Amino acid sequence: MSTIHETYRAAARPLGELLRTVPAERWSAPSPCEGWSAADVVHHVIETQSSLLEGAGVTPPDRPGTGADPADAWAAHEKGVLDLLADPDVTGRVYEGVFGPTTLGRTLDTYYVFDMIVHRWDVARSVGGDTGFTDQEVERLEAAVDGFGEHAYTEGVFVRGPEAAPDASRQERVLARMGRSA
Repeated sequence: MSTIHETYRAAARPLGELLRTVPAERWSAPSPCEGWSAADVVHHVIETQSSLLEGAGVTPPDRPGTGADPADAWAAHEKGVLDLLADPDVTGRVYEGVFGPTTLGRTLDTYYVFDMIVHRWDVARSVGGDTGFTDQEVERLEAAVDGFGEHAYTEGVFVRGPEAAPDASRQERVLARMGRSA
């Protein structure tokens, strides 16, 4: 079984690879997240992970300003989080999560790794990058959405979108469940 450090790194790596390919002029491209640019999506991922860490009493990596290059900001954030995740006291830290008491490592694994995968798709869709998921990523997304239940459709998470076509791929079906159209 993978540790959260390995799981986080496995999701962060392709996100970082994508971000390094984005031309400067494409960061302002609109994303599938209404009202957000591609750069806004990256800053959202950094901010939500940093807020989680702070809420659990862990000092997050330095936050970049909103004008920072998103790829550079992500690279610094990713390195900082991976450094933190190498410490079992950080990953084992217990705090009160949305679904009750949990550990920081579990929350990162069940939600924030999922979030990086989804938002990688959002950025890729914005900038014309590779929007494909691996079979393992699709399985992770399906399991996460199943586990969120109706919480997935609370304000600020997903919107209900049209159902996927009957002949849609697994990726297209899970994206539709998250209010995204492939």
